[in-house]
Amino acid sequence: MFSLDEKYLSANTQINQRIQTLIIGRLLVIFVLLVASWVWNSGQFVLSIEKYPRGLLLVFLLSVGLTIVYFFILRLSKNYLWQVQAQFLLDALLITWLVWRTGDLSSPYIPLYIVTIAASSFFLSSRGTLLIASLCTLLFTISSVSAVSSLIESYGAKPESSRVVQILTFHIVAFLVVGLLASRLSKSHASGEELKETTKTLANLRVLHERIVESIRSGLITTDLEGNIYTFNQTAAEITGHQPDEMRGKSIYSLFGNIKLPIADSLGATATGDQPPRFETDVVTPDNFVVRVGYGISPLFAETGETTGLILTFQDLTEIRSMEENVRRKDRLAAVGRVAAGLAHEIRNPLGAMRGAIQVLQLNTPPESSNAKLMDIVLRESDRLNNIITNFLSYARPRVSNFSEVDVRQAVSDTFTLLKHSPDVKENHILEADLPAEPVMISADQTQIKQIFWNLARNAVGAMADGGKLLVKLEKLNERRVKIVFTDTGIGMSAGQVERLFEPFSASTTGGTGLGLSIVYQIVRDHNGTINVRSREDEGTTITVELPTESKNIAALDDLDSSEMPHQPSRLGNLLNVRK
Repeated sequence: MFSLDEKYLSANTQINQRIQTLIIGRLLVIFVLLVASWVWNSGQFVLSIEKYPRGLLLVFLLSVGLTIVYFFILRLSKNYLWQVQAQFLLDALLITWLVWRTGDLSSPYIPLYIVTIAASSFFLSSRGTLLIASLCTLLFTISSVSAVSSLIESYGAKPESSRVVQILTFHIVAFLVVGLLASRLSKSHASGEELKETTKTLANLRVLHERIVESIRSGLITTDLEGNIYTFNQTAAEITGHQPDEMRGKSIYSLFGNIKLPIADSLGATATGDQPPRFETDVVTPDNFVVRVGYGISPLFAETGETTGLILTFQDLTEIRSMEENVRRKDRLAAVGRVAAGLAHEIRNPLGAMRGAIQVLQLNTPPESSNAKLMDIVLRESDRLNNIITNFLSYARPRVSNFSEVDVRQAVSDTFTLLKHSPDVKENHILEADLPAEPVMISADQTQIKQIFWNLARNAVGAMADGGKLLVKLEKLNERRVKIVFTDTGIGMSAGQVERLFEPFSASTTGGTGLGLSIVYQIVRDHNGTINVRSREDEGTTITVELPTESKNIAALDDLDSSEMPHQPSRLGNLLNVRK
């Protein structure tokens, strides 16, 4: 019969407790009303049994019994709708009986109808509240008219007909007005609860959305149509090194460069129903590291279907491109290794014969003649060519390492001692070594470790023809790894030179053959270490070598990369960092 707002009740997770409050509150109100009526009828604080309100006592006893029944039903049934409806219906009937037994139109308990109507607004919908008000009006009118017309026994004085009309009209209007106000209150209360529930739902959806966005293991950026960033997830921060708070509001072009053409191509593909293409670009981190990323662009749609922005998803391709470069490099080196031994020996044999013949001719040539000078040039160049072949064979042939306990600090000191007496070091060269006070021991081949330091130091000095500073810093990272950093203030290298730095016969800034650093790379690889390079033209070079304290004579994977994220160090076995 009554319309309880089911959505409101289902949304309120504490409806059970609220119905319990209604049941207990009803009993307390009747008890207080019973005591107050007893005191009022007695005319003093000394209560009299003769003045006891028996009609109200009966209602109280019935309410106690109904309270027990209500609680019992509440425990058995979760259908709160019919329970609330039944309770308010019984309330209206009990009030009607109490009003009839206590004087009909002159009963002092008529205002209980208003209390019931007002209370119903907290549990019933607007329509249900109006129905309760109409029911109370109907019951009061029927009982009063029946008593006045002697259809039922009257317990009060019969007023005049005009007076009856006035009293009925006044109460009917009062009940209906209170019903209208209570229905508005019910509607407002339900709307408030719905608003709270909606706000809570939206908050939960927002948290869920943020968790989903942050859990995606791809970088995700959303922008408006002008390219201004307003979403920047944590993975995007990890890949690019830029923090979300820092990037929000900035242009996407400041991070990805001029990508207007890829945006246009992607939006065009989406409009025609084709798969949006993928693109690649370089992103520079705050520490000037270059990260290669692959990205895709999709339009961001509003609920109306209108395009309101862009969605960029991207991944770090540094490792993948590094592995591809490793494969290409290993193919090139394998080809070099296959021809190395035969070609070197084929050159070395006639070279030895030529050198021997020149030496014999030199014995019969006057020392001051021009022919003697030409022979000296031939001998020097043949020696230089022999050194090149020796270095090449040293690089191409598998080496047998003799691993033992090596003090890295002592190896660096020995290298500096030799370097200071080298003719390549001039007065305008500054050599500094930042070494720990205690020995730094690792398991390595001492000769090869010194060769690493010697080649790196000589290259650094060669890059500072006009003078400069070479700083070598040794530190122990932890119990398992040590780091040696060579920093010079020389002419530096371009990105392309750094990419090919460890390839044999690559272009050298110092005029060498390019085999020295190839040998360095192979030794580091065989020691299961990493070597990283950061260089910029006219700004010097920093080469970082990391070696394990415990190593074995094994061929480590040739994991050489051309760039490394500063927040994800040493992601491969051997990494080559390029700073552009």
